[in-house]
Amino acid sequence: MVASRLRRAAIKRVMPDIYKVAPDLNGNVVRRAVTRAIQGVGPLPPAATAAQRQLDEQGGDAERAVHEIIENHVRLAASQGLVTNVGGLVTLAATIPVNITGLALLQCRMVAAIAHLRGYDLGEPRVRNALLLCVLGEEAVTALVRSKKLPGGPMTVATAPAYDPELDKVIAAEVTSALVSRVVGKRAGTAIVRRIPLAGGVVGAGSDAYSTWQVGRYAERELRARPFTRLVKDGAPPT
Repeated sequence: MVASRLRRAAIKRVMPDIYKVAPDLNGNVVRRAVTRAIQGVGPLPPAATAAQRQLDEQGGDAERAVHEIIENHVRLAASQGLVTNVGGLVTLAATIPVNITGLALLQCRMVAAIAHLRGYDLGEPRVRNALLLCVLGEEAVTALVRSKKLPGGPMTVATAPAYDPELDKVIAAEVTSALVSRVVGKRAGTAIVRRIPLAGGVVGAGSDAYSTWQVGRYAERELRARPFTRLVKDGAPPT
């Protein structure tokens, strides 16, 4: 009972401040995250480059490369989670938008790299929507399919016979809401822990790492290899 009241109070206290700090925290955030994840940003090379690098390191074994990509991004998510979660309650609202943007970027990049290894065209809008559905997570996607808001899961969307632009808005809104809920829920649940220096960072790192691992495993299961395609080096087209 006490824990539940603390969680509700913390969420009520934090939620209004999120949009004061980041008023543009909407579907555009996740769409930009997908673009940057695919193209590369800062020290992170493009998703396809990272995928090819892992494929080379694993001797051409695409499945081992997928597993390594997931592990690498889990570690990156733990690091960004630690950095954005260290501190006390005073910095809670200010760091939430940073955590959401960073988590979206890392998870989109991970899924994009997996999709590339499985033979998908990252420039295709249907594939980009499928990437976001993977980030949304299996439970949420299943619920949306049951309510008929989605025609199917990531694989169905990625291989649909035609692109449906209306899905862009639905998917971007759902992913944004899910990311906000994950980060805010995590922060509210650890509000008391954050009074202890560094404790919040450890909890935040673990939460972001686990969330990223779940997204990676969902993408690994859902984005099955495209038939009659294979990755080749030197930019040659797939056959």
